[in-house]
Amino acid sequence: MAKLRVGVVSPEREIWSGEADMVIAKTVDGEIGIMPQHAPVLGVLVEGGVLRVKRGGGEEDLIAAVHGGFISVADNEVSVLAEAAELGSEVDVAAARDALERAQASIEADQEDADAAVAAKRARARLRAAGENV
Repeated sequence: MAKLRVGVVSPEREIWSGEADMVIAKTVDGEIGIMPQHAPVLGVLVEGGVLRVKRGGGEEDLIAAVHGGFISVADNEVSVLAEAAELGSEVDVAAARDALERAQASIEADQEDADAAVAAKRARARLRAAGENV
């Protein structure tokens, strides 16, 4: 079976690259699943989304918190260009929970605090990527 070539990068570093059976990402138009031979597509990733890379062959899925950016698919190659991203295995769960609590407190104090809303989305995505229920 054909595989996808996948690359996940942020401005700071290459997050991950390798082969996969499927990639699932959340875009502004909804969730998209990409398998080999997928039609070319360009999508805008949501703020605070989770990217799942199904590697197959008994390997564990790769899960990452992705904060904005783009996903591009062409010729069995998937490129994820994230504004910021973090592998679930790298997430400091205690720090992410603390960030979520601070953001929620700020939102409660000021319902129109856009920065706090973004911070809450990012913290939730980091926790979901780390396998936490939020």
